[in-house]
Amino acid sequence: MGQVKAPAGERLSDRIAIGVLTQAFPRSLVDEVIAECGRVERRSRLLPARVVVYFVLAMCLFFGQGYEEVARLLGEGLGDGRRPWRVPTTAAIGRARRRLGPEPLKVLFARVCRPVAVRGTAGAWYRRWQLVAMDGTTLDLADTADNDEFFGRPGSGRGVGAFPQARLVALAECGTHTVFGAALGPLSVSEQTLSRQLFAHLRAGMLLLADRGFYGFELWQQARAGGADLLWRVKKNAALPVVRVLDDGSYLSEVHAEQDRRTRRHPVTVRVIEYTLASTGDTMLYRLVTTLLDPTQAPAGELAALYTQRWEIETTLDEIKTHQRGPRLVLRSKYPWGVEQEVYGLLLVHHAIRQLMHQAALHEGIDPDRLSFTRSLRVVRRQVPAQAGLSPRHTRPRTDPRPG
Repeated sequence: MGQVKAPAGERLSDRIAIGVLTQAFPRSLVDEVIAECGRVERRSRLLPARVVVYFVLAMCLFFGQGYEEVARLLGEGLGDGRRPWRVPTTAAIGRARRRLGPEPLKVLFARVCRPVAVRGTAGAWYRRWQLVAMDGTTLDLADTADNDEFFGRPGSGRGVGAFPQARLVALAECGTHTVFGAALGPLSVSEQTLSRQLFAHLRAGMLLLADRGFYGFELWQQARAGGADLLWRVKKNAALPVVRVLDDGSYLSEVHAEQDRRTRRHPVTVRVIEYTLASTGDTMLYRLVTTLLDPTQAPAGELAALYTQRWEIETTLDEIKTHQRGPRLVLRSKYPWGVEQEVYGLLLVHHAIRQLMHQAALHEGIDPDRLSFTRSLRVVRRQVPAQAGLSPRHTRPRTDPRPG
């Protein structure tokens, strides 16, 4: 395909297109978000807001590259011999990122990053329920006074950790690994507190899996308020008296708000499933609580086996932290606003790749888990220089659908 000639009066920077990311986040949508956030420029710039959005996405796709190298990758193929693409300096890019701020990336995430599984998506469903999970992690940040003051550092045996850290809690589809809810905060804010920001994304027909660190009566009630069903692990010392034993060995119990525990007023019925992993020789007792009270609709054995799907969000977070970002690398942003911008950039790029993988899996009729995220990431990275400056209507990138 030959070089596309720029229409008269069009800036070269307006022609930036980065393959998969431009398809996932079209220019018209990016412009709409920029306008909504009040970031439309009043004068012509080398780095207008739309380009900066795509730059942040590219920065999070090519995480280990410097600012100018990322800009060079975006600009490959833009020159027409008369008006070559002038790569902005690191200082100019930094100023442009500050002008943009984190809000457009957050709004873009809210607009685009939603569940993608359909009824034909293998591994995304248990009977009639769509499987989703939430979990938290921490991200190492650039060692600056601003990040330290806002986010804080973890404690260690020698005092404090080497880097400031941000806490991230995410909500993801188990079958596709697409993140459709995220909450970011300082290290001092607990996962339980941050998770409250995610419950608005839940809806009837979902089954939310969560680890024992999340369970608490108030949090449980907030999570189920939107109509989703819950399957959470609880600690062994949780007070769950037997009210009625069911045919499959599970039992009904009652839980109460803190102020009602003595009087037993306003009880909420839950179903409890207790089991050990005999096949592995593990004698640890696992306890699950669920809103699925009917054992004929969701037998205890099936729910115990199903709970292993919770690990899919662990894999999702590992894809972002280890493969996309890179092992042992810290986020580059020196200020809290930049950290927030960068984290949402990472989540947006991950969603775009995972959405592409889901499309490939549907086309091949296979489970998305059989596709390699690492291989798909490499494919997307290779396509960016080849597609820079080309209209996304002219290209249809594909991931390699082979398992790996």
